[in-house]
Amino acid sequence: MANELSITHLILGAGPVVKMVMLILLAASVLSWTIMLRKRRAFAQVATAIEGFERRFWSGRDMEELYRVAASSVYPPGSVEGVFIGGYKEFRHLYEQSHLPIEAALDSAQRGMRAGMSREMEALDEHLPYLATIGSISPYIGLFGTVWGIMGAFQALGSTGQPTLALVAPAISEALVATAMGLFAAIPAVIAYNRFAAEVEHRAGQYEAFIEEFMSLLQRQAHAFRAGLGQRGAAAAR
Repeated sequence: MANELSITHLILGAGPVVKMVMLILLAASVLSWTIMLRKRRAFAQVATAIEGFERRFWSGRDMEELYRVAASSVYPPGSVEGVFIGGYKEFRHLYEQSHLPIEAALDSAQRGMRAGMSREMEALDEHLPYLATIGSISPYIGLFGTVWGIMGAFQALGSTGQPTLALVAPAISEALVATAMGLFAAIPAVIAYNRFAAEVEHRAGQYEAFIEEFMSLLQRQAHAFRAGLGQRGAAAAR
């Protein structure tokens, strides 16, 4: 009896519809685990990149030098460098035009950082909806397979002359495997989605804090930046 009710026997003994449901759930589980492993590695790279950039940013290095290094480097999607590049690029573009007020350059910098933040948030959110979808629909797909299998079991039971529990139990067990597989696919996906969603919210808070701190820094040093850009322009003209 133990051999007859092994997982392999139950899967192989299921009907074609239930087998198709199991195959779909297996594919969903493989997809979710692939996404989880990739996102875990990606978030680890982002954390390292953000830590390194903030250390360089607050070390007192020249903004122009920091911008050139960041713009020419390859950083993982989701890093705060994208926010910095988007803001400082807009800021210096308008700031070099001395006839424009400082407020225009600052507003442009803030819009640039907001746009950069949106791009980095999209990179962090990539593929997370797949986890949410797998986590929400897998139990229902498994339940469909179970209901279908039980319907077939009872139809077969009705055609026998002497129906007994021993005849229907294997078929019901085979059908219940679909529900178990649905839960097996859904539970890790839901846990991973919640964890990654919390990580995205944490990064969003970091971006917001960086934007506020960088805007305060630009406001304090705006006149010095314009004077420095003017001096570099005069030196280049000579």
